[in-house]
Amino acid sequence: MTLTRRSALALAAALPLAACAAAPPSPARALPITLVEAFRGRTRGAGLFRAPLAGIERRFTARLDGRLRGDTLTVVEDFVYDDGQQDRLTWVFRRTGEGTWDGRREDTVGTAKVVEDGREIRLSYLADFRSTSGVTRLGFADVIWRPAPGLVINDAVVTRWGLRVGTVRFELRRA
Repeated sequence: MTLTRRSALALAAALPLAACAAAPPSPARALPITLVEAFRGRTRGAGLFRAPLAGIERRFTARLDGRLRGDTLTVVEDFVYDDGQQDRLTWVFRRTGEGTWDGRREDTVGTAKVVEDGREIRLSYLADFRSTSGVTRLGFADVIWRPAPGLVINDAVVTRWGLRVGTVRFELRRA
């Protein structure tokens, strides 16, 4: 198949729309939140990863323990998936400025970027995701927000090769 001028223009026009689909929308109603408020201390959560085209729905629970030392927030995450797989991952976030952080975890490729705006936290990164069938490199664009006191929600759009392939919804409460 050859790319004509007309199809190239149509593709160029569609790319910004595809990029928009790669980020979760801002929540309509959210209480103030920061990365430290969301993750310092002990929390427990439950989540669901969905990849509809692949027919995948994977539920998980997690226990998180976050500690702040100076400008470094360390969050240990212990995951248990519905298929029995267990995983421990540790985020290390370093404050880089007012409302900005860089983060790394064992499975990230490069550095995660974090931006707080007072009502939501945006987190974007690449990760090598392990499952019982192997390792897959995925992109994550998260919005973390607080709909009510004591509840934090992390909604994410998951991409592969820049195309949207799934979503994650992770709800956290203080332990």
